[in-house]
Amino acid sequence: MKGYFMKGMVKDAMDLFERVLGEGSKVRFGPVSYNMVMDALAKNGQLDAAIGLFERMLREHDPPRRKTVNLGSFNVMIDGFCLARRFEEAIQVFKRRMGEKKCNPDVLSYNNLIHHLGKNGLVAEAEELYKEMGERGFSPDEYTYVLLVESCFGAGRPDDAVDYFNKMGESGLRPNANAYDKVIGGLADIQRLDDARVFLDLMLEREIKPNVKSYEMLVQSFCNVARLDDALKALKDLLMDEGVSLSEEMKELVLEALRRESREEDFSKLLEEVEREKAEAAARAAEEKAKAEALAREEEERKKAEKAAKEAAAARASAAAIEAVLGRKKLTDNKEEESPATVSVAAEEKVGDSGSAGDGSLNEVILENSSADVKNEGGGIA
Repeated sequence: MKGYFMKGMVKDAMDLFERVLGEGSKVRFGPVSYNMVMDALAKNGQLDAAIGLFERMLREHDPPRRKTVNLGSFNVMIDGFCLARRFEEAIQVFKRRMGEKKCNPDVLSYNNLIHHLGKNGLVAEAEELYKEMGERGFSPDEYTYVLLVESCFGAGRPDDAVDYFNKMGESGLRPNANAYDKVIGGLADIQRLDDARVFLDLMLEREIKPNVKSYEMLVQSFCNVARLDDALKALKDLLMDEGVSLSEEMKELVLEALRRESREEDFSKLLEEVEREKAEAAARAAEEKAKAEALAREEEERKKAEKAAKEAAAARASAAAIEAVLGRKKLTDNKEEESPATVSVAAEEKVGDSGSAGDGSLNEVILENSSADVKNEGGGIA
């Protein structure tokens, strides 16, 4: 069907539809296949046929035995009604028909309908859905807020657009570069250039890399109102980014604005200033890198010296412990060597004292010494 529609062969597409899914057909699809057919019909001017198929799907839906619709079915039908600018019916599908089949929307479903309503000027209806999200416990995401920002700018409500952008951050979300583009572009379009510049500076402060588009919108808007110094400042910020190159269109736009004020030479001065500051920044970066490397080397040497000192101290402590053990062993050995000598001296003294006592006394001394030797050697007398 999609192939036929793409070639403009509407009759062939519809004939195929009638043969496969017309009245009395026994063919049964699952939700995903039905959704694809509905989408093809709704986007190619056959909304009535899509509605008829949708109603049939709802009638046949009887879970768990048979499932013919899912959340995507309702989203496809909402897209079809919005494409035909039948917004009330789209809202009814979202709020009533979805509930009848106990199908709950998700954040993507809310965003889808908010997108359709907002871009078609139905901002109040889009905001009502946003409020309903909170009431039903859904947390709007970044895209929800971006859609509301775009909707409010489109409806001439820039202050409300800025409020929604700020609410994004207040809710804990982190706006990306695309979200900033929307608010910067919206403010630039209505010549609120100072406010737009504030948001660009906020991006840089929060370390969010701006898109080239953000800079170019500001440069162009400043040129349009002959605020050339501001235009050159924004252009300089753009050129200071190493990964950005100036397009020929933007270059010519700035040069033309400068020519009108006889300030064409300011462009060359700006380029020279950018190159000089880039070179200085590169030199500072190289110097800081060299310092960091030197500090790293010093720290490594300090750790090595500290490790060597600890190892030396451990070696000294080990040597001292070994020396102490050897000293105690030597003392013990000396005591063991002194013991027999002491006995001999004592015996000699005894013999000397009793020398006049005769042979009997000498024999007694010899017997005592022999008994002591036996005890020392064998631990007792055999």
